[in-house]
Amino acid sequence: MRIDLHTHSNVSDGTEDPDVLIASAAAAGLDAVALTDHDSTAGWDRAGAAATEHGITFVPGMEVSCRTDTGISVHVLSYLHDPAHVGLLDEIARSREARLTRAQRMVELMSADFPISWDLVQEHVTEGATVGRPHIADALIALGVVGTRSEAFERVLTARSPYWVSHYAPHPADAVALIRDAGGVPVFAHPSAFNRGAVVGGAVINEMIDAGLLGLEVEHRDNPEAARVELRRIARDNGLLVTGSSDYHGSGKPNMLGENVTSSETLEMIIGLATGTAVR
Repeated sequence: MRIDLHTHSNVSDGTEDPDVLIASAAAAGLDAVALTDHDSTAGWDRAGAAATEHGITFVPGMEVSCRTDTGISVHVLSYLHDPAHVGLLDEIARSREARLTRAQRMVELMSADFPISWDLVQEHVTEGATVGRPHIADALIALGVVGTRSEAFERVLTARSPYWVSHYAPHPADAVALIRDAGGVPVFAHPSAFNRGAVVGGAVINEMIDAGLLGLEVEHRDNPEAARVELRRIARDNGLLVTGSSDYHGSGKPNMLGENVTSSETLEMIIGLATGTAVR
């Protein structure tokens, strides 16, 4: 089986509708795919229905945006949690509101140097989507300021730019605990993505493990091979699952569906550990 457990639709920062993403997954020869939009489960129903139509397995998921006390960004994938769990819902609602306020402030700062406006950014946000920097990037592309999202992040939206604004996000250990409480299976997304900025060390990973972390996303294009060796050791020493994924965003990133995959045995273990919801 070919299983990809990390994808994004236009409910967050991908470019395809959830049903279109599932069709793309089927066309790529995947047998199972997870939709893991940032801080949102709004695409689950459409993706699930499309998966039934295309004859592939749909794994409901979400990517929770987190931040350490020192300001390092961490993402935790949640699989098969209860989408109605009040504690998790309240936390992601707080994060979504903070991301919205942060995006508005960044656009305000950028408007001094570029002909960008909040109205223009909103033209690139699907109804109900979590607003984020990729949508600002799309507005900059439309203005001709940059050619791609990658260029926007490198030139304008980086944490080193004068337009950078931080925002609230839960500590990763707190997010892990909430996911477990919601019956989900928490997996640390791309733990060694050095090209995205600073990454956490062993102390934070240990905090996450103590809170109930169940897996590491090892096979991911942003984890260098040397780091993958260390991640496999950490997983082995702590009894953690090892997953592989594309982190597909449609045309928003070069990542291709199925470029990294998860074993069927690991998916079965995820299903067995989850109590919040089921695959479709």
